[in-house]
Amino acid sequence: MQYHTAFDTSALRAMDIPAPWTYGLADRVRFGEIDALNHVNHTAYLQWFETFRINYFRDYGVSDYGPGSPRIVLKSISADFIREMTVGQDYVITGRTTSFRNTSWVMEYGVWTTLGLQATGQSVLVQLTPDGSAKLPLSPAVQQAFAKKDQAARA
Repeated sequence: MQYHTAFDTSALRAMDIPAPWTYGLADRVRFGEIDALNHVNHTAYLQWFETFRINYFRDYGVSDYGPGSPRIVLKSISADFIREMTVGQDYVITGRTTSFRNTSWVMEYGVWTTLGLQATGQSVLVQLTPDGSAKLPLSPAVQQAFAKKDQAARA
């Protein structure tokens, strides 16, 4: 499995990850992500979602993280844990935008292993001007990427 490389729809289907997921990244559980109960600590999932978002934003044209790029802030995030995960497990994080407004959007996530879906998550993100002083409307190109690639709906 190739880590930190985007998987497209056909690669995800080959891994038995179903629609509507069309974008994913693979990684492996590290020892430092394990808690006293010998399974992945809940905070690791939030970090995984963040790592996923950085790649997703670059690939969807939301941000290149340069000095003139929009500031993207996390308004809220949640996670639901289905099965425990342990050190050394390979996993794929999937994510997609489900809806968007003028300056914000909702994303959902899935964490997958060969055993199936391990966890899910959801977040609300807001785009600000580069200096963070005001909300910044999503560009038409970003709105089109969300709609075309993820079938996201304008809310």
